[in-house]
Amino acid sequence: MTLLTPMGETEFAAYLETAIPDFAQDKVNAGQWAPAESLELSRTSYAESLPQGLATPDNYLFTVRDGATSEQIGMLWFAAQERGGQRIAYVYDVAIDAEHQRKGHASRAFAAMEVEVLKRGLSGIALHVFGQNTGAQAFYQKLGYLPTNINMFKQLPVRAAE
Repeated sequence: MTLLTPMGETEFAAYLETAIPDFAQDKVNAGQWAPAESLELSRTSYAESLPQGLATPDNYLFTVRDGATSEQIGMLWFAAQERGGQRIAYVYDVAIDAEHQRKGHASRAFAAMEVEVLKRGLSGIALHVFGQNTGAQAFYQKLGYLPTNINMFKQLPVRAAE
């Protein structure tokens, strides 16, 4: 069994310590941000998304716990948003600690999230996955998520100005 418990301030601070640099690196890897500016852009993104921290309206941050031991094994964050005339949940972040991966915790965390989403009267769940994260894409498709759009990019060789 896997549980979602509301994230506390100490857990939130620890989450931000790793999430901000991880998000910056993901954006660099995706070719969206330059390395030199990525950390500051990531900090700004988090500050804009969670201006009141855990108290930001319509944002729900959870600690993922092993139901048998209550041990913290990850986190999950979704926000209620208006999309296409309906209120849905948008998953901003989900992470299961490396030593607890491949044990079914992520699937059970998503099942628990569906309960939380329905309790809030939301009608669906959307998320973003980076193109290079093919494992996550396969996982989400296994859970019933479908691609809604795909951004593509081709790197061209840089040539000196003629």
